Amino acid sequence: MTISREYMEWERKFLSPYASFSDSTRGREVPIEDCPLRTPYQRDRDRIIHSNAYRRLMHKTQVFLSPEGDHYRTRLTHTMEVSQIARTIARALRLNEDLTEAIALGHDLGHTPFGHAGERVLDKLNPGGFSHSEQSARVVEKLERGGKGLNLCWEVRDGIRCHSSGSLEGRASTLEGRIVRFSDKIAYMNHDLDDAVRAGLLSEGDLPWEVHYHLGRSKSERISAFINDIVANSKDDITMSADVQRCYDIFMEFMFDQVYTNPIAKGEEVKACAMIQQLFEYYVANRDKLPKEYWGIAEEEGLERAVCDYISGMSDRYCVTVFKDLFIPKAWSVV
Repeated sequence: MTISREYMEWERKFLSPYASFSDSTRGREVPIEDCPLRTPYQRDRDRIIHSNAYRRLMHKTQVFLSPEGDHYRTRLTHTMEVSQIARTIARALRLNEDLTEAIALGHDLGHTPFGHAGERVLDKLNPGGFSHSEQSARVVEKLERGGKGLNLCWEVRDGIRCHSSGSLEGRASTLEGRIVRFSDKIAYMNHDLDDAVRAGLLSEGDLPWEVHYHLGRSKSERISAFINDIVANSKDDITMSADVQRCYDIFMEFMFDQVYTNPIAKGEEVKACAMIQQLFEYYVANRDKLPKEYWGIAEEEGLERAVCDYISGMSDRYCVTVFKDLFIPKAWSVV
């Protein structure tokens, strides 16, 4: 018996009956030979970690554009924090931790440069709209590995596609995917507050008293409170108690009012949006300047779709570099 088969038998003995078992996956679009060491979900996690899109997350904005300082979150550190929270919940509920981790690590692979500002621009410009959750699924299904995709299991792709509250597909089909949806918000509310305090936009004391009273006065206390409440109230679904859900909603509203729409924090977004729009319009008008690997997408799905794929895959700094090369005059010199 292989190590992977032994582990799948362990899952059947020790995981909750509500878990997604590795030996019951709905499989991949292209069947492949089983790995003797890793279960299908462990294999998917590794494929995501080794992907180009995952590495680019280290240079993509979380909230603050090009912050000066080493401790502000990026899209990659956000992803790692989501994974940690989600794995803790999954382990406590005896759900499939490997599936949860794979979904968490892949949930933002399709995020644009400059955070949600970039997403809003592409959603406006692309005739078919644009959603980072749908794009994340598209990255693993089509764009990675030179157009072959990562060929992940159905449950991982479903969780990635449905991780956002704005997802067109609704909730994830697995409890593991629903854990990631909660964990994403728990992570970004708390670490974005941490970054906002670091930036001097507000202080911990500015949080509404209900959040302090029910969840705690530190990031660690609040995250622990959310996790413990979800574990205590979840069984055949992932949910919070009414009191904690109310605090969650108050916390979210506070963050939108004080951080996500704060003109000081978001002052540079106007420039980022203008840059992405100009790049989009340039490539639509100059198809031959688009990298050749996107020409096939332009033929099959339309030029705007191909341009969206190219721009959304850019890191912040690569987007700026391309913009400079196309639109900023270079100094003339005699060689």
